[in-house]
Amino acid sequence: MRRTKVAQIYRKTGDLRAVQLLLGHTKMDSTVRYLGVEIEDALAIAEAVEI
Repeated sequence: MRRTKVAQIYRKTGDLRAVQLLLGHTKMDSTVRYLGVEIEDALAIAEAVEI
């Protein structure tokens, strides 16, 4: 999946975990780095999402 598509999905949903699964990353840090998201923002979003 291309970075642009994944970035669009993240922007529309704010669901970092879904993006992580789509990319097949085992570590959230890899997904955060791939998207260029600030770690504080990513953690806040991840905590807000109920699983």
